[in-house]
Amino acid sequence: ARRVFLHGQWYASSGTSEPFLSGSNSSYVEEMYYAWLENPKSVHKSWDLFFRNANAGQAYDPHLPDQLERKASFLQSHGLAQTPGKAEKLVEDHLAVQSLIRAYQIRGHHVAQLDPLGILDADLDSFVPSDLITTIDKLGFYGLHESDLDKVFQLPTTTFIGGNENSLSLREIIKRLENTYCQHIGLEFMFINDVEQCQWIRQKFETPGVMKFTNEEKRTLLARLVRSMRFEDFLARKWSSEKRFGLEGCEVMIPALKTIIDKSSEMGIEYVIMGMPHRGRLNVLANVIRKELEQIFCQFDPKLEAADEGSGDVKYHLGMYHERINRATNKKITLSLMANPSHLEAVDPVVQGKTKAEQFYRGDTAGKKVMSILLHGDAAFAGQGVVYETFHLSDLPSYTTNGTIHVVVNNQIGFTTDPRMARSSPYPTDVARVVNAPIFHVNADDPEAVMYVCSVAAEWRNTFNKDVVVDLVCYRRRGHNEMDEPMFTQPLMYKQIHKQVPVLKKYADKLIADGTVTLQEFEEEIAKYDRICEEAYTRSKDNKILHIKHWLDSPWPGFFNMDGEPKSMSCPPTGISEDLLTHIGNVASSVPVKDFKIHAGLSRILRARLEMTKNRVVDWALAEYMAFGSFLKEGIHVRLSGQDVERGTFSHRHHVLHDQEVDKRTCVPMNHLWEQQAPYTVCNSSLSEYGVLGFELGFAMASPNALVCWEAQFGDFHNTAQCIIDQFISSGQAKWVRHNGIVLLLPHGMEGMGPEHSSARPERFLQMSNDDSDAYPEFSEQFEVSQLYECNWIVVNCSTPANYFHVLRRQILLPFRKPLIILTPKSLLRHPEAKSSFDEMVFGTTFQRVIPESGLAAHAPHEVKRVIFCTGKVYYDLVKERKNQDLEKQVAITRLEQISPFPFDLLKEELEKYPGADLVWCQEEHKNSGYYDYVKPRFRTIVNHTRPIWYVGREPAAAAATGNKNMHLVSLRRFLDTAFNLEAFE
Repeated sequence: ARRVFLHGQWYASSGTSEPFLSGSNSSYVEEMYYAWLENPKSVHKSWDLFFRNANAGQAYDPHLPDQLERKASFLQSHGLAQTPGKAEKLVEDHLAVQSLIRAYQIRGHHVAQLDPLGILDADLDSFVPSDLITTIDKLGFYGLHESDLDKVFQLPTTTFIGGNENSLSLREIIKRLENTYCQHIGLEFMFINDVEQCQWIRQKFETPGVMKFTNEEKRTLLARLVRSMRFEDFLARKWSSEKRFGLEGCEVMIPALKTIIDKSSEMGIEYVIMGMPHRGRLNVLANVIRKELEQIFCQFDPKLEAADEGSGDVKYHLGMYHERINRATNKKITLSLMANPSHLEAVDPVVQGKTKAEQFYRGDTAGKKVMSILLHGDAAFAGQGVVYETFHLSDLPSYTTNGTIHVVVNNQIGFTTDPRMARSSPYPTDVARVVNAPIFHVNADDPEAVMYVCSVAAEWRNTFNKDVVVDLVCYRRRGHNEMDEPMFTQPLMYKQIHKQVPVLKKYADKLIADGTVTLQEFEEEIAKYDRICEEAYTRSKDNKILHIKHWLDSPWPGFFNMDGEPKSMSCPPTGISEDLLTHIGNVASSVPVKDFKIHAGLSRILRARLEMTKNRVVDWALAEYMAFGSFLKEGIHVRLSGQDVERGTFSHRHHVLHDQEVDKRTCVPMNHLWEQQAPYTVCNSSLSEYGVLGFELGFAMASPNALVCWEAQFGDFHNTAQCIIDQFISSGQAKWVRHNGIVLLLPHGMEGMGPEHSSARPERFLQMSNDDSDAYPEFSEQFEVSQLYECNWIVVNCSTPANYFHVLRRQILLPFRKPLIILTPKSLLRHPEAKSSFDEMVFGTTFQRVIPESGLAAHAPHEVKRVIFCTGKVYYDLVKERKNQDLEKQVAITRLEQISPFPFDLLKEELEKYPGADLVWCQEEHKNSGYYDYVKPRFRTIVNHTRPIWYVGREPAAAAATGNKNMHLVSLRRFLDTAFNLEAFE
């Protein structure tokens, strides 16, 4: 009722004073008015009503200072005598109380009792804000005195500490503020610039008596703590010399996660996707996701053999996927914990990408069915830049997951690094402030406070679809792992930790003392869980084989057969009908929205596309359009993401058209190909590689029936995403049986534009390829597909638009998924020779791993003196030079379109075709980069070391390319001369 009134109107009369306010009545009215100002309930209701409506025509907002002064000037405006000192003091005191309340809301967390050890200030600073009332003399800061403590003050609308009361004594105000802001919960939210969101948080935490739990809730919390703690104790007893990265010191994390999941399930969430570092992972698998304990215990057996493909990974990196009934809500819930490497925060964007994909495929645009939870360590959360990159994806249209709950396990230490050496910000969580995410710090030794905070965090995410951070301030009872000695570096901290009573004992003692549970019930709960662990341990001894598939975090039901193998080992031809090509070409050349004005320059581009379509020819951009469009007809979702991909960095793509006269009006022609088609998502990303590539990798995990492409902006600009490439894309299947069909489009080519704008560093991808150079396989009809199935990824450098079209089509038509690395061109985007005919793309055509010589040299192979093998753009330089030197009969040029896995079978045919020729590998890259080190041993394997393979290209160099145009042309001239000097290698 108070709040309704305060948002109403308070009117000031513009007429003359009422007669009864004159004479002897005035002193009585003045006395009533002062009494009403101090406490509206202290006067009769009629006076209360009168003072509320006394000033006509003036809006009233009591928490603004000038409005308060207006209120105090009531007497003057009605011709009453006024005691200036008393009125001013009254106004000042009310303003002071409002400032006091605001000070606690902003800075109360600085003095909250957050550290369970009582050693450190959680915010790395021991200062006590001068505007918080920690001692009576601090009242002087506000011009208040001890004598004012029992005065009653009206509360502003920006606080809920009064509950149903609209005024409180100063003593009670301070007490309630301390209880809310300075105990075991520290709230950071006043930096949020949305009043409604701030009010929502204030109401959740300030309202008196809000943090009350039923006995049943307390007993559930105790049982969850028992499971969390006894699981760690059991592992410590059975495998005392094994690393497990246990949760001791933050056992409350398990009930915290379960609370978030319970509350979210209650609000309609059906699928929770989680990412976390290794600390506590086994406990989360056992007690949150509920993986069978024997599956976890058998991981500790040193004799365990792997039954599946791949090298596997340590147990505390593995993932899990599980559907079960949530006991709290009796609803079905699916939980997925993503596998991840030791790069502690690298999994963050991967989780977000998978969450976005699951939301996308379910039509869950508001994130009401699928959500993500990310767990972090304090040192990594503050130290790893990918955290910031991931936060900045949180509200972007094509990347938002509608709010993530972040839980920080704040050990107050890194491996051995003190927080003072690990960050410059007061809290490890300060990075979250950049997206206005509220941050709830909580003392992890107060389980009830943790549960309440987690419940509010889940409600916040559901209400506002924004990120929120729960900072569990705890400690690490053991070292970085169970074999580590922390006393070397943190003696004082660990002396205190050794004295620290475990949270389970503290909480159990509290519940036993207040009669919520008996000692016998508590001991029975422990014995019950210990028995479960022992029985699982006995069963685990029968499991002598590790099935990595049991630890799969992203199953693709129906894609593989029951054994997890491909349903076939063949790939259908990748060509499509001419009618389809023509239709896609026509739409790609049009503006399928009425009254849409495009840029004049773009009109020319579209006309050129239409002309190409009529002539049955495609360039690079149109070939890509054809491949993407053909999938949309087949119901395959296509997603293209990266920096400036909508237009294309080289202004070649133009997949999103912009109306030149109506701001923000756009058109995506590819979504107008057919009435019933899969959607095409093309999205400019933030200026991030690490975060965005991780996101797209996660997106590609959700479904095999989608083509997900990430394009680097230029040259080696993918190298800041190298962590995702190394840890997830290259090795993900070997470590975690995680198939993934992500496509990396990496612009590449030496154009004299400098090192960063030239090389996509193909040598990196080839070095990480598991294609075996010493193997000389028996070739069969299925050689191509079986070779692709055995490799960890595919590396191609296409020289024709048609081959680019086919390799994209093959990516989805294969009966399995492998990452595809495509080195894409720059100058070839507009090169007049780099065009393909429809004849190379129609039914019956397919991807050419090798494009052999087809000119004069191929017709008289015994006269050929040199065969030049090359890949990509340099082919066009070689063909031009060969023609200039009139060597078309003596020199054959063969293109490797697929470099890894290496096309042994096709190259063997080529080598046998030219028995008397020199064999030359020519590349435009420097000798210590590019492809030479990879192809040389493989060529030698094919010829059984009987013929040399000569190198032609640029000399070794430290930088990937020169930025001097003249130097570039000189080095090009030099290696072209060598390539066509038939006596060069005599």
